[in-house]
Amino acid sequence: MTKAAPQTDPTVLETLVCPETQGPLTYDSEAQELISKKAKLAFPVRHGIPILLVDEARALT
Repeated sequence: MTKAAPQTDPTVLETLVCPETQGPLTYDSEAQELISKKAKLAFPVRHGIPILLVDEARALT
């Protein structure tokens, strides 16, 4: 039996901004990432906790 990923509170997600641009983030629940279109970065969400470190982000192409 597989465990579902912990849910991140949508209210919390609305208050978060990109640490690089201070722009808005979009939550991709399937990939468990917060996307910054302006910075072209995807920040991971691990165990329901957003990791907003540029060094941990994945570059979007």
